[in-house]
Amino acid sequence: MKIKYNAPTILTYALICAAVMALTTTLLPGLVQNWFMIPGKGHFSPSSLRHWVSLLTHAAGHSDWSHLVTNFSLILLIGPLLEENYGSFALLTMITITAVVTGILNVLFFPTGLMGASGVVFMMILLASFTNFRRGEIPLTFILVLILYLGDQLFKSFSGEDKISYFAHIAGGFCGSLFGFFTPPKRHI
Repeated sequence: MKIKYNAPTILTYALICAAVMALTTTLLPGLVQNWFMIPGKGHFSPSSLRHWVSLLTHAAGHSDWSHLVTNFSLILLIGPLLEENYGSFALLTMITITAVVTGILNVLFFPTGLMGASGVVFMMILLASFTNFRRGEIPLTFILVLILYLGDQLFKSFSGEDKISYFAHIAGGFCGSLFGFFTPPKRHI
């Protein structure tokens, strides 16, 4: 028996995020704040290459190991099934679009910085509910996931008790919903 690199997009993403966290906690303490966090509204500088890069890279930066492990527990659980269903390149494209969309929305509407893969997690959760989707149908699993996950995030967004960007979760879920409706899977699981 041998170990197989079974989901190259997901595993590479996880390894990049772990490497960023390892570097920021050892050799390069300011790495995440400088290159893997998108500044919020009023702090984004259009003349800063670093800010433009962080529109994408913020999805690879995490505040601490617990934040990373929480996000990647779900990504490593759901991601390989999605990668098998949609293909590596399509899933990489979905992750990239979700990161850029959540980054842009954060810059436009929220004064706080944004980092982490939570938007990607919620994109995958909603997208996973479409694994047996057929045109002309709305999967009941999608409706239930939408109510449970995004409803919970919407409710929590009004509590204002912590620093979590519930809006990024909602935006990621919205991206996953659109991908599910408009991206045909390469094969059904």
